Amino acid sequence: MNFIHYIKEHAKKDKKKIILPETMDIRVIEAADKILKENIADLILIGKEQDIVRISKGYDISKATIIDPFSSDLTETLIQEFINLRKHKGMTYEDAKKLLLEDYMYYACMLVKMGYANGVVSGACHSSSNTLRPALQIIKAAPNSSFVSAFFLMFVPDCKYGENGVFLFADAGLKQNPCSEELAVISGTSADSFQFLVGKEPRVALLSHSTKGSAQHEDVDKVVKAVSLAKKKYPQYKIDGEFQLDAAIIPEVAKIKAPDSPIAGTANVLIFPDLDAGNIGYKLVERLAKAEAYGPITQGIASPINDLSRGCSSDDIVGVVAITAVQAQSKK
Repeated sequence: MNFIHYIKEHAKKDKKKIILPETMDIRVIEAADKILKENIADLILIGKEQDIVRISKGYDISKATIIDPFSSDLTETLIQEFINLRKHKGMTYEDAKKLLLEDYMYYACMLVKMGYANGVVSGACHSSSNTLRPALQIIKAAPNSSFVSAFFLMFVPDCKYGENGVFLFADAGLKQNPCSEELAVISGTSADSFQFLVGKEPRVALLSHSTKGSAQHEDVDKVVKAVSLAKKKYPQYKIDGEFQLDAAIIPEVAKIKAPDSPIAGTANVLIFPDLDAGNIGYKLVERLAKAEAYGPITQGIASPINDLSRGCSSDDIVGVVAITAVQAQSKK
C-alpha cells in the first residue's frame, strides 16, 4: 500500500476538521471535492460564499462549511481574542480586524486557536512565510517543544532505499541554519513524526559532506556534535552520522564508508545540515526521481498548520490534508 493511502485510511478512522483558506485557487477547490468524496476530513472553506460558489462550479463541495469573514458571527469574537493574544505587541482593534479580513490565514489560525477546527493547510498561492508566520504568532510551539521545525514526506517510486521509497527530509522548510542543539531536536522530533505517520521504525541519519570524519570543517563539527547530543537525548531511536547521502541510504556504500554504523545504508529519516541543503535536496528528488513530496509539514507546533509548495497539484493538497488530519489525532 502506498504510504499516502495508509495515511488516508488512518485519517478516516477519527475524522478531524481542517481549514482551507485559499478558496480563490481552483486546485484547492478540486482538492476539497476529492477530500469530501473520500471522506478523509471535514472541511472549512474561508471566503465570500458567492465567490466560492462561482469558482467551484462543476465540483461538489456541498458538505464543506463555508465561513465568510465579512459576515460571520464569529469574526468579532476572533478579533477580540486576537487583540488579547497580541496586545503585548501593541495590537489594536483596527490592526486585528485588517489582518483577519485581508489575510485569511490569520482568520484560519484563530479558528484553530479557539477550537473551531483542528488544523490548517495553505500555501498553494502564498509563500511559506505568509503561511507559517500567522501560525507561529497565534498557534505557537507545543508546550513540550522548544521550537517549530518542518519536514517533507517523500515517496520515491520504484525505490528500494529508505522505507521502500518512503523518506522524511528535515528541516527542508523552516529552520534556516540550525545549531547543533537544534539539529539534535529536529532529529528526535522527525523520528517521532516518521514513526507516527508512516508506522515504521525510524532510522535517522544526520547528513554532511563528510562521512565519519572523512572531511574536516566547522560545518562538519556542527553535525558531529548534533549526533552526539541526539543519541543522548533520544536513546529510544536509532540515530547516527555524520554521513554523506550515499553512505546513509545505500548499503553497498555504507559497508565501505561506515561499516560499524548500525543504520548506515538503511536510513529513512534524513536530517539536513541547513535549510539550503534540505530545500534543494527535496526538490531534486521530487523533480528528477519523480517523487511525491508532501509538505512542508510542521512539527513541534501546538496544532498542525501545514504548508504547500506553490507548484502543488490538487492531489498534493489532498495528501497534506490527510497528513494534517492524522497529526491532529495526536493532539489533546
